[in-house]
Amino acid sequence: MTHRRPRQRLRPIAASLLCLSLPLWLAACATSPTGRSQLQLLSEPQLAEMGEQAYAQMREQEQINTDPRVNRYVKCVADAIVEVVGPPAGGGSWDVTVFENEAANAFALPGGNIGVFTGLLEVAQTQDQLAAVIGHEIGHVLASHSNERVSQQMVTQVGLDVVNQIAGGPGLGRQLGMAALGLGAQVGVLLPYGRLQESEADQIGQELMARAGFDPSAAVDLWRNMQQAGGNAPPEFLSTHPSGERRIQQLQSLTSDSMTLYRQAQAQGRKPNCRR
Repeated sequence: MTHRRPRQRLRPIAASLLCLSLPLWLAACATSPTGRSQLQLLSEPQLAEMGEQAYAQMREQEQINTDPRVNRYVKCVADAIVEVVGPPAGGGSWDVTVFENEAANAFALPGGNIGVFTGLLEVAQTQDQLAAVIGHEIGHVLASHSNERVSQQMVTQVGLDVVNQIAGGPGLGRQLGMAALGLGAQVGVLLPYGRLQESEADQIGQELMARAGFDPSAAVDLWRNMQQAGGNAPPEFLSTHPSGERRIQQLQSLTSDSMTLYRQAQAQGRKPNCRR
């Protein structure tokens, strides 16, 4: 006579996760500035704290440029853009740091911190081109891309934990603890954004620079410079961005509307004069 093995019952925590997951995800649904649906599980204070952690780590690891002329120039461009953006979520003000690094790179973090590498100034040759980069990076923050990215990671970890619970594996607390470990130092700096997010940041950034009085057509020139600087391989800043002519075509298709905003800003007296 054969005995059937009793069917293993779901552990309570796994069953709870399966029952509660759908309402949780629905409650966390948000919409980006371009109308795209997003998953955002973190609050603004949580995200700002993680951004501060990442910024502190960058300041410890990278040499800070102290040339007053360079810093005045970068801050002039950044200030013109954040003037039309307003304070970061949660209040406070935007902080700008220039890092002595040959990489053609920049970043903006939740909480209001902006970093620009000196190597970028060799590629972004005008104030308008630099504005395109800073606008793009602030666009990531305004669109909550870091929240979206970390939320996606958390969903993946929760999904793995459900499987582990069914199989009798590690507990939820340990799994989420492992997932959260070090995320603060990775937000917006160490982890790349997806190409959809990069395209969205391009669109937001071009609008921001135009509203600040910078020529939005310079965004196209910037990315052509980026291509030339990268040779056969794109520079670090372009590693996960939409590549080649397709990206430039996307920017060109947005330029007409952005030029309208640019002319309006100029008529209102927004005429940045940031000198290198």
